[in-house]
Amino acid sequence: MLREAIYHRPKQNWAYSYDKKTVHLRVRTKRGDAGQVRAIVGDKYAWDQTVKSVEMRRFASDDLFDYWEVAVEPPFRRLRYAFHFIKGEEELFLTEKEFRKTPPADPLELFDFPYINPADVFEPPAWVKDAVFYQIFPERFANGDPSLDPEGVEPWGGKPTPTNFFGGDLQGVLDHLDHLEGLGVNAIYFTPLFEATTNHKYDTRDYMKVDPHFGTNAKLKELVDACHRRGIRVLLDAVFNHAGRTFPPFVDVLEKGAESPYAGWFHVREFPLQVVDGIPTYETFAFEPIMPKLNTENPEVKKYLLDVARYWIEEIGIDGWRLDVANEVDHAFWREFRQTVKAAKPDAYILGEIWHDSIPWLQGDQFDAVMNYPFTNAVLDFFAKETIDAAGFANAIGKQLAAYPQQVNETAFNLLDSHDTPRLLTQCGDDERRMRLAALFQLTYPGTPCIYYGDEFGMSGEGDPDCRKCMVWDEKEQNREMFDFYRRTIALRKKHPALREIGLRFLQAEEGGRTLVYERRSAKGERFVVAMNASGREAKVSVSAEGKWVDAYSGEAAEIARGRLGATLPAYGFAVWKQV
Repeated sequence: MLREAIYHRPKQNWAYSYDKKTVHLRVRTKRGDAGQVRAIVGDKYAWDQTVKSVEMRRFASDDLFDYWEVAVEPPFRRLRYAFHFIKGEEELFLTEKEFRKTPPADPLELFDFPYINPADVFEPPAWVKDAVFYQIFPERFANGDPSLDPEGVEPWGGKPTPTNFFGGDLQGVLDHLDHLEGLGVNAIYFTPLFEATTNHKYDTRDYMKVDPHFGTNAKLKELVDACHRRGIRVLLDAVFNHAGRTFPPFVDVLEKGAESPYAGWFHVREFPLQVVDGIPTYETFAFEPIMPKLNTENPEVKKYLLDVARYWIEEIGIDGWRLDVANEVDHAFWREFRQTVKAAKPDAYILGEIWHDSIPWLQGDQFDAVMNYPFTNAVLDFFAKETIDAAGFANAIGKQLAAYPQQVNETAFNLLDSHDTPRLLTQCGDDERRMRLAALFQLTYPGTPCIYYGDEFGMSGEGDPDCRKCMVWDEKEQNREMFDFYRRTIALRKKHPALREIGLRFLQAEEGGRTLVYERRSAKGERFVVAMNASGREAKVSVSAEGKWVDAYSGEAAEIARGRLGATLPAYGFAVWKQV
C-alpha cells in the first residue's frame, strides 16, 4: 500500500464528536489501494477491557483518494485508536507514532481523542437540515407600497443598472407569502435591509434601521411574525466587514481626520481620507471607496456590532445571520459574535460567505455553515458548462463530503446562483432541461438548498446587474412548468428524509460519460435512486435493484427486469425512483 497517500490527524474533519456520545473517525488511502480498513479503538484507562476492532466504510472518493469513516461510541467518552489497513495478504497499521506491520502493543503510541466535552460538540441548528431557503433581493422582488418609492423610481420590469431603483419593499414580500408557501420554501435569506444609499444596500448607513425605501423596523417585525406563522424562518444579511460612506462614524472621520473619536473604528493608512490613483488611503472592501472596512478589533466597534446582532434577534425575532465577506473579519470577533447570537437565540443559524475551503471557521466556535460555492462550481461545471464528465463530478462531490464533519455537510448552504452570479438558466445556456437537472441534484443532496428568487419561473440574466432583474409577477411571462417542477421536487424533499440525510452513493459515474446515477438512503432504510442523462442524446441506465420500486413523482410502478431497475432517458432527461 502507498503509505504516502495515507493521512489522518486527530482533529477537524478527521476525528470529531458528532454528538455528545459519538466520535467519527476518518482516514484517507490511495484510491483503490485498500480492500478493507478497520479502526482499533478502546479507552485509554481501561485498554485491555475495552479494546476492539471495528470495520470502517468507504464513504467518499475523489480522483486520488478513498475516504473511510466509522462512528464509535466510547464507553467513557474517551478514545485511543489506530488504523488497520488490509490489501490481500498485506496488512499495515498506523499509530500516531508510526506505520508498522504488526498490531500496536502500547496504547500510549496510539492516536488520542481525549474527551467528548459537551461544550465542544458542534451542533448546528436542527431545523436547518430540513430547510429549503429562498433568496430575496428586496429592491427587485415586489413593490407593495409605492409611497416608499425612491426619487426617480422606474417602472417595474425595466432594465436593471448598477444604480437604478424599481421600488421593491417589505410590503411586497408580505403580499407574496402565499407564493412562497405554495412553492414549498420554509426559510428566506434577505440581502441587506438596513438603511444605505445603493439599491443593493451593502453600504450601510444605519445598522439599527430598516431602509425607508423598504419600510420600517415595525414592518419587518410584521413580516417576520407573518413568516413564522407559516413556518418560514428569516435570515438577514450582516455587513460587518465594512460600512458605507454615509455611516456617521465614517463621516466624522472624513471631516475631522485623526482628531475624530472614531478614527480607530477604521483601518486608516494615511490621513486625510482620499483616493490616490484609484486606491483609498483607508482599507475598504475591494478598493471600493464607499465601503470603508471596519476595525472589528476595536472594542467600541465590537460592542456596536454585537449590539446590532442581538437587537434584530431579540426585538424583531429573526432566525439568524448571513455574514458578508466573512473571511476578511478576524476570528476572535466571530467567536464573540457566536456567543452573543447563541445567547439570544440558541437555534439561530450563522452562515458565513466564504468561497473557498472553510474548515477554520467550521469548528463549532464560529459559523454553523458557509455558502457552499465548491458545491456550486461542481454542479455548474457538470450540468451547465459541461466542462467535466460524470466521474469528475462524482470526484468533486466526494472531495467535498470528506472535507468537513458530517454535521457541517448536513447544514451546508447549497446555492446554484445568487445576486453575485449569472442566473442558473443563463449559465445552462438557456436550456431548461439542463437547469432542471442541476436543480434536481441540488434538491436531492444533503445540506440546505437555496433558490434564488425567480428561478422557479425560469428567469434569466447575466452577472450583476442583469441577475438582479425585477421578479416576474405577470403570469403570462412566468414559466409555469418550471414552477411546477420546483414545487413538486421541493415537496418530495420535504416528505422523504432520504433526500435530506447524509447517505449518498454514486452507482454510475464513468470517465468520459454524461450519465449519473446515485442512491439516497435514510438512516431508517428509506431508499431512492436518481438517474440523470446530462447529454444531448438518449441514454440507457440499468442498476441492480431488489424489491418493488415506483416513480417518485407519479407513484407508477417502475419496470424491473432480471433484478435490475432501468430506463431509457431522453436527452437531458431524468428519473427518480423510490423503493416501496
